[in-house]
Amino acid sequence: MISYEDAGVSIDTGNAFVKAISPIVSTTFTPAVLGGIGSFSGAFELPAGYEKPVLLAATDGVGTKLRLAIDTAKFDTIGQDLVAMCVNDLICNFAKPLFFLDYYATAKLDINVAKAVVEGIAKACKECSCALIGGETAEMPSMYADKDFDLAGFAVGIAEKDEIDRKKFVKNGDLLLGLASSGLHSNGFSLARKVLFDEMKLKFDDKIGQSSLIETLLTPTRLYVKEFLRLKPYINALAHITGGGLVENLPRIFPRGLGAVIRRHHLKTPEIFYRIGECVSEGEMYRSFNMGVGLVLVVSAENVSAVLESSDAFIIGEVVLNEGVSLE
Repeated sequence: MISYEDAGVSIDTGNAFVKAISPIVSTTFTPAVLGGIGSFSGAFELPAGYEKPVLLAATDGVGTKLRLAIDTAKFDTIGQDLVAMCVNDLICNFAKPLFFLDYYATAKLDINVAKAVVEGIAKACKECSCALIGGETAEMPSMYADKDFDLAGFAVGIAEKDEIDRKKFVKNGDLLLGLASSGLHSNGFSLARKVLFDEMKLKFDDKIGQSSLIETLLTPTRLYVKEFLRLKPYINALAHITGGGLVENLPRIFPRGLGAVIRRHHLKTPEIFYRIGECVSEGEMYRSFNMGVGLVLVVSAENVSAVLESSDAFIIGEVVLNEGVSLE
């Protein structure tokens, strides 16, 4: 007789993995989490204090950055990338992240690798006061090969209904403030890998500034939740700078008739972008990468000083009477 394990799927390994990560996951629980790990779904009690509460959801992955993590067997940071790509989107609609779930699919489950990934997810969730209430692990030997695996994340947050659509708060003359990225974050890696490894023939250990290339590339995506919660009273709108860069993400938060001017010399662009830019046009760079700005805050002129004094934000431009984004 043929068993499920003969087909490449081990139920026992899956059970052992759940047992191994249960203590890690439970450290992220907040008082609103009902029950524990092992039920058919995760339960979360809605917080009080909202007049017109609305739930918001975001989902994402980490793209081909995962390829580098697999190739270098470095799995301790990729979990933060997964969480950040979801919760950083939620805060752009003024939602406070509540809970997170992950999906991990692989050819054959390696408990040590998967545990390292979940540890990174849990650590990032704790930093955002966001509970990790569940997930799914799938062994699919006919879909994945060797040590490959893929990740997806799902985050749910809560916001006041009247605060979700930020376009109505943006005005001509508002200032644009940037919060620095920690690097490429989790976007543009297919282009970055082609340039750095295929064209330039660089190696993982080659230096980019004070760090190795692989350390630079695998620096995890910055989490902006704490900054958002602290600066929320001063913010008119937020844009998470992901795929599409500044030129395509900023217009998503402007009402009709308004656009932005970005002062390129105000950006704090890390060296890695300049290295990639040796083989890529400037226009393509600004459409593919964050160029050193991970989150943009739209702030009224009278609130700019308060934001600058209580964060590492820096002025990068302003809102103008012209649709689209102009780079100067």
